[in-house]
Amino acid sequence: MGYKPLGIKAVRMPDRVETADVAIVGCGPGGAVLSYLLARSGVDVALVERAATFEREYRGFGWNPGVIRLFDEMGVLDDVLDLAHETVTDGTFSLYGRDVPVLNFDVLDTEYPYALMMEQPSLLEYLVERADRYESFTFHSSTTVTDLRIESDGTVRGVEAHDRKADADVRFDARVVVGADGRYSTVRSRAGIDPGFFESPIDLVWFKLPTGAIDARTEGRIDRNGILLYFGLGEGDLQVGYPILGGEWTTIRQGGFSAFCNRIAAIDSKLAAAMHRHLDGFRDTTLLDVAPGIAATWARDGMLLLGDAAHTASPIGAQGNPLAIEDAVVIHDVLVRALRDGTGVVPAEPLSKFETRRRPTVERVISLQRRAAQNLAFWITYGRYIPELLVRGPATAFSWLISRLPPIRKSIESFALGDRSVSVTQSHFIE
Repeated sequence: MGYKPLGIKAVRMPDRVETADVAIVGCGPGGAVLSYLLARSGVDVALVERAATFEREYRGFGWNPGVIRLFDEMGVLDDVLDLAHETVTDGTFSLYGRDVPVLNFDVLDTEYPYALMMEQPSLLEYLVERADRYESFTFHSSTTVTDLRIESDGTVRGVEAHDRKADADVRFDARVVVGADGRYSTVRSRAGIDPGFFESPIDLVWFKLPTGAIDARTEGRIDRNGILLYFGLGEGDLQVGYPILGGEWTTIRQGGFSAFCNRIAAIDSKLAAAMHRHLDGFRDTTLLDVAPGIAATWARDGMLLLGDAAHTASPIGAQGNPLAIEDAVVIHDVLVRALRDGTGVVPAEPLSKFETRRRPTVERVISLQRRAAQNLAFWITYGRYIPELLVRGPATAFSWLISRLPPIRKSIESFALGDRSVSVTQSHFIE
């Protein structure tokens, strides 16, 4: 796939120039982990983040057993567990008012039989602090990447950005640019790469309540009136998710906040009062764009895409963070080898090893997510017409079969444990 020029623009001299072997755009989980791993391996890396602080809203907060294993291999797990979090060892859904076990990590083949529910700010701040112990690392917050430095043959040689704190235009010259800037990636867009979004039959509305505002001992409710998801975040917050049909949010908002609360109360009667007490109307709710996608290509001369910039995950199964961190671990090994084996801009050939390694796993996960979204859409549309006995029986049987039928357990493990062939190349570390 050739480079498609995005038009001619006037050349403006930057106020300053920064140089690095690797310029990483975006300090989400993937970008932060990759920065730490590269810095610890002696690579000159610049992490460029448009936000001024870590105190902002993030989409993902689930960290599965596969990620916990990788944290341990990185040597950061003990510190991560000191951060505010909720530990999840099993999962239960309220199905028509009856609790049904749907997940037990103890039956999975792992030394880490638990997941973490954790807000991202403290984790990202910790990872940046760890990377900053190495002289080869620099962090540039409040710096918005505006464009790529692209040669006429499509080779990427760095990025152009604006440092808002200094009100200065900055040019980052790099041997490799890594776009880790999420679903709406500037790097991917300026490279002219199709994000490959699929249409989603559902949307997801999120809002937060203080822990203790309602009794949420289960991870969710399935009722003839809809579905709710509950997640504790370990910092005094309970996150509530409400799946709706795609495009339905505009109609819901037109009906007013009280009517929205009544829709939620039809699934969990305790929620309406808590929503009125703790939420300032619709402004305290968030509609997530949940459409998944797989970009046409993830590598070209001098550039790589990582995480949601390369393959946008939906929230189903909390796969966004695990996929991005697995990407970072694989890219760490690919980049260290490529940088040591040559000089100048790293060509696409060695970088494409990352895509070759990761694309099959990503395609499998996103295929499962799309199938699950179709099932959720079916339930939202027709669940009210299905007799309770036809739901409770199969659900109870499913929870019993999880630990007994290898095919079912293997499917669960693919979400919970991730790609177990991915491992941190510790031999690259300089300490």
